[in-house]
Amino acid sequence: MTRHVQRMGVAQVRWMRGLTAALLAVWVATPAWALFGDDEARRAILELRGRLEAQRQQIEAQRLLIEEQQRALQSTQQRLQELQNALEPARLGLLEQTNQTEALRRELAQLRGQQEQLAFQLAELQRQQRDALAALDERLRAQEPLKVTIEGQEFTVRPEEKSAFESAMAALRASDFRRAAELYADFLQRYPSSGYAPLAHYWRGNALYAARDYKPAIEAYQRLLDAYPRHPRAPEAMLAIASCQVELKDVKAARATWQALVQRYPDSEAAAAARERLSRLR
Repeated sequence: MTRHVQRMGVAQVRWMRGLTAALLAVWVATPAWALFGDDEARRAILELRGRLEAQRQQIEAQRLLIEEQQRALQSTQQRLQELQNALEPARLGLLEQTNQTEALRRELAQLRGQQEQLAFQLAELQRQQRDALAALDERLRAQEPLKVTIEGQEFTVRPEEKSAFESAMAALRASDFRRAAELYADFLQRYPSSGYAPLAHYWRGNALYAARDYKPAIEAYQRLLDAYPRHPRAPEAMLAIASCQVELKDVKAARATWQALVQRYPDSEAAAAARERLSRLR
């Protein structure tokens, strides 16, 4: 804008200078007698002088206006520069704040990533802890004693103890008598004080009897009688001993066993069977 105003003022000044030079040339070239002898020429000159004065005044006014505009422009530029200088710290502060904000945003994103990773690790640890606790609980339950009631007898056994006895019973039910006898013997060796022990002796004797191993069967029944004489299976064990003795052709021993059975357990079903067999021997 300043350059435009300056160019406009310079052009007008040049035009006025040219016009003044032309008028002076006319003035010099005109003879003095012609100037002062002709009123009409005098009036033309006066009129030209008036126009020149008006043009000069107009140019002067425009020059003053241009100078005033230049001063106003310089003042505006100075105020603008001062404002820029005053805003420079704020601009630098804003730039610094923007950089800090960007750094904080990156740090926040990193922290969020770490938080998500920690949350995932925590969830994984919690899952592993739950699985470990569940496995431990399962193992503890597997080791917890179990209350068992069988043939009127109530006692407590460990789970593996119960499983071992049931395996022997399964072999007996499957008519695998020798395998059953081995499993009962193994059970009694591992759990000699088990609540299943009397039954293990009794059923081992039955497995051996079924396998026609009569002497080992008598030993199994006798162990039941020696260790658990008041067990509900004791009368049946004595009756089974007499049967083994009969199979071994030892009728005299069988008779003594039946008589002892009737005397020891007189009210049992096994004693009734012993009486019936004794009557057949007479």
